[in-house]
Amino acid sequence: MGKHIACSLFLIFLLFFLPWLWGEPSLALEPEGEDIPPAADRPAPPEDPAPPQPAGDADAGMALNVLVGGKLQQMDMGTYLLGVVRAEMPASFEVEALKAQAVAARTYTLYKMANGGSANHPEADACDDITCCQAYKGYEEAAAGWGEQAAAYEAKLRQAVAETDGECILYGGKPVLAVFHSSSAGATQDAANVWSASLPYLQSVETPEDGETVPNYQSTASFQAAELKGRLAEALPEANLGGSPSNWFTNIQQQPNGTVTSLDVGGVEVGGNRLRTILDLRSACFTISFEGDLVTFSVTGYGHGVGMSQYGANTLAAGGMGYQDILTWYYTDATVAAYTPPER
Repeated sequence: MGKHIACSLFLIFLLFFLPWLWGEPSLALEPEGEDIPPAADRPAPPEDPAPPQPAGDADAGMALNVLVGGKLQQMDMGTYLLGVVRAEMPASFEVEALKAQAVAARTYTLYKMANGGSANHPEADACDDITCCQAYKGYEEAAAGWGEQAAAYEAKLRQAVAETDGECILYGGKPVLAVFHSSSAGATQDAANVWSASLPYLQSVETPEDGETVPNYQSTASFQAAELKGRLAEALPEANLGGSPSNWFTNIQQQPNGTVTSLDVGGVEVGGNRLRTILDLRSACFTISFEGDLVTFSVTGYGHGVGMSQYGANTLAAGGMGYQDILTWYYTDATVAAYTPPER
């Protein structure tokens, strides 16, 4: 029994703390949606078109302490989710995709609360730091980017939150770690490939987004050899980075969709997702090319690749799929149902 407990604690440590130690970007990445004009070109934001309370009974009845802009605020779950969906998914997306985002955000929050919250802010249930929790936007900030569509977009987001009131993604009757990302190259990632611990509902599944629907789906990041060497040496001091850069990267292991699961960098084994973090690549689905003193990474997709793909969810919604089916598509063997958290 003791060995099983120790093993479980070790896996939990790997899942939650190693990404933080490696500087892992947000589990909840905001996709690149509508372009936001410079502040000088934006019209004054319209007044909030509806009362502050967007929630149904379940969300309205759950009070949260949320750290926003470094200040602690009290709000109900529905108000918090509205701010998260404003920040995490383009409001132009299909309503069913926005509903899927609302349920994922609710589930992610309840999962973290049920598992002790964050050591970064023990006084708060959530924060607006994407490296810790989920992004958050108030109405005025969001409306400044939405322009003339502000009222319509806000109404759509309120609908997404209200019509999923209290619903969560459940596995074994409990909220899952409902991580999400912007876009993937044909398939999402098993959590074990990214954070070294597998979860039964975070498996690799097909995802339908493509370059025609996702901004910056294909991207490149180029480095002069000296700059690249400096970055790698700082993160991997034990790596041997002598000679040509073309000799630094060996034993590259890739999945069928091109995602790098591991490679050797100067003789040191590194996860593809960790190298993505070190070099600020948009995803771990990349190839490497060399031309003289220049090293170029050609990248597909954006984010850690685990859980729901937001652009994939929008593609499924545009094809007629409802939000519950979208969620069970991305979270293997999970169910979507109303959930009442235990009394705190």
